[in-house]
Amino acid sequence: MKTKIVLSIFLFAILGSNAQEDLLAEFDSVQPSSFKTAAFKGLKIVNFESTKMISKGELYFVVSHRFGSVKTGFEDFFGLDQAVTRLNFLYGITDGINIGVSRSSFQKIYESSLKVRLIREKKDGFPFTIVSSNNILINTALDRQFLPGLEFDNRLGYTAQMLISKKFNKNFSLQLIPTFFHDNLVAIDEQDNSQYVLGFGGRHKLTKRFSLNFDYGLHLNRASSSPFVNPLSIGVDIETGGHVFQLHFTNAQPMNTNGFLGQATGDWGDGDFFFGFNLSRVFN
Repeated sequence: MKTKIVLSIFLFAILGSNAQEDLLAEFDSVQPSSFKTAAFKGLKIVNFESTKMISKGELYFVVSHRFGSVKTGFEDFFGLDQAVTRLNFLYGITDGINIGVSRSSFQKIYESSLKVRLIREKKDGFPFTIVSSNNILINTALDRQFLPGLEFDNRLGYTAQMLISKKFNKNFSLQLIPTFFHDNLVAIDEQDNSQYVLGFGGRHKLTKRFSLNFDYGLHLNRASSSPFVNPLSIGVDIETGGHVFQLHFTNAQPMNTNGFLGQATGDWGDGDFFFGFNLSRVFN
């Protein structure tokens, strides 16, 4: 079963690559001005991936932080003493195919990613940009001392997402994100290993350099005994000389997709949420 899941994800990615190749001839024959500008300025909306792509030959180094809960107050300086960090390298193989590797201090997770643009929104043409996003992760924090039967396979997790965005006008964009993710080992016995989420997010440009962003994930088969909640995140994008600096508040401290979708713990109504940021550096 687990092997079939891996093969399905890779097949999904390969089909996406082939679909993109089929569209290249059409893209080459169309003037760039016929395409709408990107619906999102950042590679992330907040937690969810956006449909923005890295250009061919560009290398991004992204540093992401999620501090501890602000609910702790001065004891942990409103969460600043309890940071989770993620380091992510992303590379544009082409303008429509991006790959990446990352390491997160949350559960000491290593992750690889593949992002493929299938089709791009046009002026007076196709109304959406569609991108596939696929990830494989390894949880290296699991310890055989506490899990005697632990095998390497138990450390693996997978994600497959379809990112569907539309730019309604120069200031307002929305994105729909149907998501499948699978953890070979789950924390709750009653929880299915394969989980389904309907995510959505948006961006509203406030000024030339500032925008307000949000995203939310509706978990469709969470176990009734699970202590985890749906992730809700709100933030701002600040454009600085061609780069985007993202500041946000979220009820999910993990930054890997399986983590923030399956293991969000904060309660906005109780003041239990996390401050964080994404900071990127581009190398051409």
